[in-house]
Amino acid sequence: MKKENIRIAIIRMEGTNCEQESYYAFKRLNAKPEFVHLKQLLNIDCNKDEKRDLFDYQGLMIPGGFSAGDYIRAGAIFAARIKSKLQKKLEKYVKQEYPILGVCNGFQVLIELGLLPGIDKIISPTPEACLNINDSDRFECRPSLLKHENSGNCVFTSKIPKNEIRLIPSAHVEGKLLFPLDKQEEYIKRLEENDQVVFRYVNPDGKYSGYPWNPNGSISNIAGICNHQGNVFGMMPHPERSFYKHQHPDWSNTGLNDNFGDGREVFESVLEYITKKF
Repeated sequence: MKKENIRIAIIRMEGTNCEQESYYAFKRLNAKPEFVHLKQLLNIDCNKDEKRDLFDYQGLMIPGGFSAGDYIRAGAIFAARIKSKLQKKLEKYVKQEYPILGVCNGFQVLIELGLLPGIDKIISPTPEACLNINDSDRFECRPSLLKHENSGNCVFTSKIPKNEIRLIPSAHVEGKLLFPLDKQEEYIKRLEENDQVVFRYVNPDGKYSGYPWNPNGSISNIAGICNHQGNVFGMMPHPERSFYKHQHPDWSNTGLNDNFGDGREVFESVLEYITKKF
């Protein structure tokens, strides 16, 4: 499939606020992103021409923000609305290996949907993890250093060398990844065995570290995970905000070079996957 024919749905609802940057991340790479309100996929409160279907698109992205004001839990209402009518179709979409990306609030939605951690099933009936309030108990907005630890399973990071460290900004209140307290070590072990851990927070020396390098206190410093198939990926930091090198906070000292930012290859990787897969 040619890249210029790839359609990506940027799904939004009341409270999402990172859809524009997400749209341009795909648009700048010559794909065909489209803003799609959740109501269009649910086929409610819209006319015939506005209705959309998941399978109209070769990829989905749920962007960051504060959907539905993050009431109840971050991403919970967004996920509940999707599940209300789209659960079976969404499961089929993932099973057919179409890719789904969730960033920040989108990651929270994927957790609430049960698509992640996705260790041994496509979608779980209830969440098997949560993204809790940051250890600092406040909004954290800062550059984050992420070590890429995936060995090739995740279709969103295939172009990023393993163990390479990327600077990608974080901006969230509820980003602390937790698993059931009596099974945390089991979950982490299985994620590692399945090659589902994608990014971990590190300090400037490339070592796992606590606050502020781990901005939320996530278990095992995990910043991003994929499902066991590798086609559903969620991360808290924002790759769309580091598409260009001039978005790097120290670009004036490090130079622009080709002006490729540290988050760009997340989008390049999945588009390359789609061109080969479909």
